[in-house]
Amino acid sequence: MNDTIYTRFAAIVRKCPDAVAIVEDGRSITYSELDRLADRILAKFAGNGYKAVGIVMTHSVEMIAAMFAVLKSGAAYVPAEPSLPEDRRRYMMESAGVGLVITDDFCRELPDDEPSAADRSTPDSPAYILYTSGTTGRPKGVIVENHSVVNYAEAFEAEFHVGPGDVMLQFSVCAFDIFVEEVFTTLLNGATLAIPPKSVRDGDVDTVIDFSERHGVTEISGFPYLLADMNRHLRYPSRLRLLISGGDVVRESFINRLRGRGFMIYNTYGPSETTVCATYQRIDNAPALDDGTFPVGRPVKGVDVRILDDRLREVPAGDVGEICIFGEGVSHGYLGNPPEQANFTVWHDGRRMYRSGDIGYVLPDGNIAFLHRRDKQVMILGRRVEPDEVENILNESPCVERGIVRANLDEQGLAYLTAYIVLSHKYCKVSDIRAFLASKLADYMIPEFFVKMEELPLTPRGKIDHHALPVVMKEGRAQ
Repeated sequence: MNDTIYTRFAAIVRKCPDAVAIVEDGRSITYSELDRLADRILAKFAGNGYKAVGIVMTHSVEMIAAMFAVLKSGAAYVPAEPSLPEDRRRYMMESAGVGLVITDDFCRELPDDEPSAADRSTPDSPAYILYTSGTTGRPKGVIVENHSVVNYAEAFEAEFHVGPGDVMLQFSVCAFDIFVEEVFTTLLNGATLAIPPKSVRDGDVDTVIDFSERHGVTEISGFPYLLADMNRHLRYPSRLRLLISGGDVVRESFINRLRGRGFMIYNTYGPSETTVCATYQRIDNAPALDDGTFPVGRPVKGVDVRILDDRLREVPAGDVGEICIFGEGVSHGYLGNPPEQANFTVWHDGRRMYRSGDIGYVLPDGNIAFLHRRDKQVMILGRRVEPDEVENILNESPCVERGIVRANLDEQGLAYLTAYIVLSHKYCKVSDIRAFLASKLADYMIPEFFVKMEELPLTPRGKIDHHALPVVMKEGRAQ
């Protein structure tokens, strides 16, 4: 694969320069205008030789242009929401070796139109670094290369035939790979990206749908929770033709009223380490499995998926094993060589692969079914969370003498976290602990429930007796 993200984007600019690339409420920008804006941003830092550039911006035309400017410079962008706790954001930027952070203020005063700069990226150069929850108490950075993103844009187009006339809703936060899907499958295929204001992204499903209706949205990619909300209210944009779910298990009860409404619904699967999605499965016209969930489907273009045992031997169809992923989507790996780097390895045929830690099996029709995680990692609101990372931060709180974090499942099989704490002082409050965690962790990582205990239950060997912990029951969201 010889294209970079920018060379593929530049081809779209040449093909349809006056087509609308991005719309915001009351504002739009064409492909040629977006390209020129990227060059103006690039002119402010070109020649500095940065290997990584942070992007901490509100979602806007300028944010997307800044991403293309960084990519064109040959650097990788490192995204972070402005609302992310400062400590976590600082760690991400420092560990990634970020030499410049682009903010909204950086883009307020730009040079006049600049001549087009040369694309200094290569297919193998890193495109972005996304941080995911880590077992050591620190997030780990996943490095994804240009060729992997280009392959995914091509796989998406091959499956969904996206192009001019399509409008993708930009709904996800920037630090997750659904954002990558929204932006690059749109702008590398000649479609339009619709960016709502923060009030819409933070609002209820009716607010999201109203925005989508105003801007003629045809594609929405989101977490199962969004599908469940749309299913409950039975509201969707009138031009919608494609609804994609990723990041967690989809249950039949999430979509039963949406089926047969004239648009396609897809279940997708893929860790950040494999560039957004490794498999697709259309589910609006397919039966659910016996447990009420759906298969995750077959590999996307340029990707291979095998079910392997502990000795990395392929198991027969129907037998349970680890989901292992090969091909163009497999990322470069992690920054700093953490213990999890061992998940990237080489199979017996010489191909590089990623061991997902997810357990599944192949159905008789060739589709893959996901069962559960091998380790303690869980999905919270579509994001992978290591309870151990949350627990390590919890125990740094001056109000906590000792604490543990446990994941539980609600009535719909969706995960939530509970913290069990022994207070260091009787005057400490749960609100103080929440505030401490909020200063260190993203909001979705903060436990939903806190249980104050006089002491934590122990086994005769002195280990935490998890079976003796009280379970805080949570009602499932989907109806």
